[in-house]
Amino acid sequence: MTNTQNYREIKIELLQPFSNHPFSQYEGQQLDDMIESIRANGVLTPVIVRPAPNGKYEILSGHNRTNAAKQAGLIAIPAVIREDLTYDEALLVVTETNLIQRSFTDMKHSERAIVISTHYDAIKKKSGYRTDLLEDIEQMTSSPVAKRSRFTMNKLGEQYGLSKDTIARYLRINKLITPLKKRLDNKEFSVRAAVSLSYLRQHEQSLVDGVFNEGKKINTTQAGILRIESQKGKLNRELLQIIFEPIFAPRKTKPIPINRGIIEQYFGKNQDQIEIERVIDEALKQYFNNNPKKK
Repeated sequence: MTNTQNYREIKIELLQPFSNHPFSQYEGQQLDDMIESIRANGVLTPVIVRPAPNGKYEILSGHNRTNAAKQAGLIAIPAVIREDLTYDEALLVVTETNLIQRSFTDMKHSERAIVISTHYDAIKKKSGYRTDLLEDIEQMTSSPVAKRSRFTMNKLGEQYGLSKDTIARYLRINKLITPLKKRLDNKEFSVRAAVSLSYLRQHEQSLVDGVFNEGKKINTTQAGILRIESQKGKLNRELLQIIFEPIFAPRKTKPIPINRGIIEQYFGKNQDQIEIERVIDEALKQYFNNNPKKK
């Protein structure tokens, strides 16, 4: 085993999760089974950790084992300490070991996105995976990973049984802020809608998350409009509420068609529907503010 001098028992109270750990932990029967196994046999496979600035250790591989061991009543568990990892290298351990321990198809969309993005970033840097790091992962999990060390874009797709376009979509999805990734996992919008939302700036994504009713859905058309308005630099809370009006407040009255001649009199041919609706909305507000008795 590589770096055996850094292999030792560590108190569970000194272990903390990886920062922004992107993978869900075991629950229910799966967790119960692990707890019972650890009670009977102990932790057979060491966790992989790295020193944290606060004097504790950050878990890279073994979040479920640590949680189950704690619930099983253990005070300490075996660990391999890696002291020379950059954040990207640490993230590689996190994603690679999770991929080994469970099927890619069993992962949530956000989890698939982080796995693919981590591997893709390693390709772009052309430095590949560190050999010693791969050896540690292989020995810790008894699974060969060195063959995955160098991918092209197409081979990355072949590895996961996905098309090049699907790989590209997951690379975009990883650019979503965490709350929107959770909404994607909860099926509040589709993968295609998620791709459009990923082009929004982070503060715009936060706006979307803030005004969007929980449990509702964003359709592909709405997400596409958001992307267009973001590119124009016009995306704000007011516009979001106009776009999401059917979600927030379903119409109680029948829609009234507006004569095409009136539209052409005040609006140019190149003005889109969202812009026209916004102008009409502002004009009506001004009219009723000046004529309150007309309401």
